[in-house]
Amino acid sequence: MGPPDPEDSAFGGLVDAAISNLPAEFRQRLDSVAIVVEDEPTPEQLTSVGAGGLFGLYQGIPRTRWGADGATFPSKITIFRGPLERAHRNPVALATAVEDVVRHEVAHHLGIDDGRLRELQRGKHR
Repeated sequence: MGPPDPEDSAFGGLVDAAISNLPAEFRQRLDSVAIVVEDEPTPEQLTSVGAGGLFGLYQGIPRTRWGADGATFPSKITIFRGPLERAHRNPVALATAVEDVVRHEVAHHLGIDDGRLRELQRGKHR
């Protein structure tokens, strides 16, 4: 195995910064979540959500569906470097996109579905 790829390290730094920028009450709820960076989504990952492309993917049981005893279940958030870098060539735009994707996938872990996320993005708070 060779030396670490500086691009991988830089991208990982963007993910770390996005996690650090989450409000503390959300970061505290990530103890059972593995957050990883992969280059590209697999065909199986794309099929699992019926998508032609992905920037990120949450796999697991949302906290809102944990058992009455509050037992944790392992979850995984994957952030896909290749699609994000291809879609966002500007470093500032890439950092913003990574932060948005991390927040989106953390929201899924917290039990917020895509429909509710769209409402929140439009500013329609119930």
